[in-house]
Amino acid sequence: MEVFKPYGFDKALFIATLALIAIGSIMVFSSSSVFSQEKYHNHFHFFFNQIKGVCAGIFFILFILRVRKPFYQNFYFIHGFLLFSLVLLVLCLLMPPLARTNRWVQFLSFRFQPSELAKISLILFFSFHLDRKKYRLNEYRTYIFPVIVLILFLMLIIKEPDYGTAFLICVICLILLFVAGLKLKYFLYLGIPFLGFFIFYLFQAPYRINRIFAFFSPEKDPQGIGFQIIQSKMAVGSGGLLGVNIGASIQKLFFLPCAHTDYIYAIIGEELGLIGTLAILFLFFIFFWRGLNISRNAPNFFSQIVAAGLTLAIFFQALLNISVVLGLSPPAGIPLPLISFGRSSLLCTFLSIGVLLNISQRKANILRVG
Repeated sequence: MEVFKPYGFDKALFIATLALIAIGSIMVFSSSSVFSQEKYHNHFHFFFNQIKGVCAGIFFILFILRVRKPFYQNFYFIHGFLLFSLVLLVLCLLMPPLARTNRWVQFLSFRFQPSELAKISLILFFSFHLDRKKYRLNEYRTYIFPVIVLILFLMLIIKEPDYGTAFLICVICLILLFVAGLKLKYFLYLGIPFLGFFIFYLFQAPYRINRIFAFFSPEKDPQGIGFQIIQSKMAVGSGGLLGVNIGASIQKLFFLPCAHTDYIYAIIGEELGLIGTLAILFLFFIFFWRGLNISRNAPNFFSQIVAAGLTLAIFFQALLNISVVLGLSPPAGIPLPLISFGRSSLLCTFLSIGVLLNISQRKANILRVG
């Protein structure tokens, strides 16, 4: 039994979200205005599209906050959502390639990246399955069906190709098993085959191997595979403590590719300095802390796993993106949640946050006797 408390949502997580959105919107405009003018003859093209995504996302959150019935626990919603994500991933492969990839479903002028939706649908599916099998977590038959589903999703996402997102999704799903109570030895039994799976696909594309080489020795090919890593480090390093000021970045002037998407954190480092980059990290750690607090206080096992999964998905994605920008990890093609330009990522992140805040409004109903 649980009690729904309207407007009793986690205020700290909500404020951290708004702060990240505000900084992200400003930095999307700053990092994209020159490129936007060059490509679309409009300094505000990417900024306006980002604001549209922000408005739609805030509407999602406000709508989900008012929903008293936990729709995300419903059997038909979870499996329908999973099937819908799967169908969209298949449609991606049938769409005309965009930038030599098949990551988007496009209808007229609207474009959407289903792999972002797949993260949420798989977290809900795994949480539902683990909740139903919570007394048989250490029986191997418990994991046959979810592992098959996960492999199917991973293969479709890698086929796009989007190796970084597939790897992130796999890590999140495996961690959910551990959080749910799977013993460490069984966790390793599952983890080792998946590690082999990703090593196999790593060697199927030469450019992935080149990224590994560039990560370890970018200076060996500064004008080729090492160019982006070097430029990213230059952007962060040139910002110093306080930055060169908003709008004054040099690296965004066509030196750093993907300045408004995957490498926007480098522009933050250049324009806002160490203070700006630490502020972003601080906000994500607040998000992480409050998300885990929501998970710990959730009224049932299912909600605990969902809250933990959604929190870890957003936080790990942020850490992975920042690690890539700082040269601590090979390039992964992962955007910075709530900061990078990209409506698919933005809307799906808002959807995740909406569910998190809805869970935070639900409290266990403790009956007192006597």
